[in-house]
Amino acid sequence: MEIEFRLAQRVKVARLAKGWSQEELAEYAGLHRTFISQIERAVKISTIRTVDRISRALEVKNGDLLD
Repeated sequence: MEIEFRLAQRVKVARLAKGWSQEELAEYAGLHRTFISQIERAVKISTIRTVDRISRALEVKNGDLLD
């Protein structure tokens, strides 16, 4: 499975585990909700900086989202 699909799946799983909407994750990560949606659908390729912002918001390690 390609990395963007693994990232998409893991972001969504971690977000739902916190009981957050895409809008809430976007707010905590300082990103736009549509960008979170695009990441979760593997439409957008994320930079490492964006992965870091999302992982910090979700309180997980970067590697947990990428491994």
